[in-house]
Amino acid sequence: MTGVDVEAPVQASARRRGVGSLYAGNGRSVVYRGWLATKSTNWLVVVSGVFEPIFYLLSLGIGLGAFVGTVSAGDGRSISYAAFIAPALLATAAMNGAVYDSTWNVFFKIRFARLYEGMLATSLGPLDVAFGEIALALLRGAGYAVAFMIVMQFVGLNLSWWALLALPAVLLVAFAFASFGMGITSYMKSFQQMDIINFVMLPMFLLSGTFYPLSVYPQGVQVVIQALPLWQSVDLVRSLTTGAVDVGVLWHVLYLGVMTVLGMILTTRRLRALFLD
Repeated sequence: MTGVDVEAPVQASARRRGVGSLYAGNGRSVVYRGWLATKSTNWLVVVSGVFEPIFYLLSLGIGLGAFVGTVSAGDGRSISYAAFIAPALLATAAMNGAVYDSTWNVFFKIRFARLYEGMLATSLGPLDVAFGEIALALLRGAGYAVAFMIVMQFVGLNLSWWALLALPAVLLVAFAFASFGMGITSYMKSFQQMDIINFVMLPMFLLSGTFYPLSVYPQGVQVVIQALPLWQSVDLVRSLTTGAVDVGVLWHVLYLGVMTVLGMILTTRRLRALFLD
């Protein structure tokens, strides 16, 4: 054996034990690979997600809203039903885009394509992969949110200048759900287990104040709903788009920020445990 043959595995082993075992500063390569794959294979599936919240807005916000009339905003003002559910649909669009990309796509890459094994055999660390995949999910969620915000602005559902902050707010929403979604997916071993994600997301979508105020529930149920990440997201975005801003928005930001950090830690540790330890 030559000197090069002996030193290469030693250097690789040292890198895996050091800081480089977690992060090589090259998450952009994961993003670029994902962008090329999306552009060449499943771009139509991604684009189709733009229309889901728009259909909800047309059928419920505008259609059903003609019968509902006005509802109370967080500060007591009366607003149209469409203006009430539109920010909830905006937050949900960001969540859906981020979750679908960070769960089903990641599940296929872990269990079938074995893509991450190849990535982590290079200089990339688990934090690079986590950042790259979560950034892809964030871009998808942001794309859905931006498209829907344009629709909201066009039909006059952004009622305050505070709505300008709704875009960074939904980016935080997407980041929080994407980071946690990828970490949870790393535990899934079958398609049947993946169905648990849909089982959780559907009732959360229906119960998180999306279509009616939290006050319609009994007090005990309200406490449970307020602990849900989607309710935190909906209330944050709704406060901004309707102008009903108070100190409570800082709690929502803190909640989603902590969720993001915990999700990143979970995802990084799981990737390392699966492919490096």
